[in-house]
Amino acid sequence: MLRFLARKALRLVLLLATVSVLSFALLSFSPVDPVRAYVGADMMRVSPEQRAVIAERWGVDRPPTQQFLAWASNLARGDLGTSLIYREPVARVIAERFAASLALMAAAWIITGVVGYLLGIISGTLQGSFPDKAIEAYAFTMASVPTFWLALVLLMVFSVWLGWTPIGLAQPAGMLDADVTWAERLHHLVLPALTLGIIGIANVTLHTRQKLIDVKRSDYYLFGIARGLTRWQAVARHGLRNTALPAVTLQFASFSEILGGAVLAEQVFSYPGLGRATVQAGLRGDVPLLLGIVLFSTVFVFVGNTIADLIYHVVDPKIRLQGGL
Repeated sequence: MLRFLARKALRLVLLLATVSVLSFALLSFSPVDPVRAYVGADMMRVSPEQRAVIAERWGVDRPPTQQFLAWASNLARGDLGTSLIYREPVARVIAERFAASLALMAAAWIITGVVGYLLGIISGTLQGSFPDKAIEAYAFTMASVPTFWLALVLLMVFSVWLGWTPIGLAQPAGMLDADVTWAERLHHLVLPALTLGIIGIANVTLHTRQKLIDVKRSDYYLFGIARGLTRWQAVARHGLRNTALPAVTLQFASFSEILGGAVLAEQVFSYPGLGRATVQAGLRGDVPLLLGIVLFSTVFVFVGNTIADLIYHVVDPKIRLQGGL
């Protein structure tokens, strides 16, 4: 176990170093002027001398190599820098925004896992029937539907036409955080979470369906049927046990899809989470915030994949015997 965690830690360090260099190199070619984005509409009122002072203040007047070395030096001390947009430390901005995104991603993650697994079990058990074909068609369709398109459709139907859900935001406009109830927060969370959940269900459903079909072809499943078990009894006894672990592992490995979908969903619903902060930082050239979000996203996805690997290593004895740990 210690060797496994040590290898993962080393890979994470190398991954963060590579991502940092590549991200900074790509941002150095960005056409967005950080000074112009920082000043905004008052750019015409700012003199060239003032622009030079602002550029020196934020360190954007130096060559890209020197900027990267200065940023990396601060990062080694645990300082991610200061956001140009929010005028706050990047670590604080990420923590506040991720707290809002966490509720959205957790709700979507639960919807994806529970509903996707149930649909996969039903589809695999009723293989070849109309419900199976309908579920499979739904899964293939949702797997190819863009997140932002589905978000716009749900927004038009449930918010504009029916008026059941709010248009956007994470709470009613004009209210203080202390005055917002949990019911109101959940009301604003329903549609974004449903958008991500509907998209994510497809992979879990198709994966579980195929795993259950493989189980139905096994000798122990056929022997159970020969002993007089009904189709649903055999699935409950042999299918659930052999499909639950792959489904759970796939769920933890899907952190990247949920995080990427949250960026698009938050933009459509004006949800003040980490995804919306990412878009704003990109449009306004907030390099410290962008780099901080990239590093945080890398760690977030890496942790999800590590948990997925750890579950297999701990639960599956074949991997342990092969020297997986």
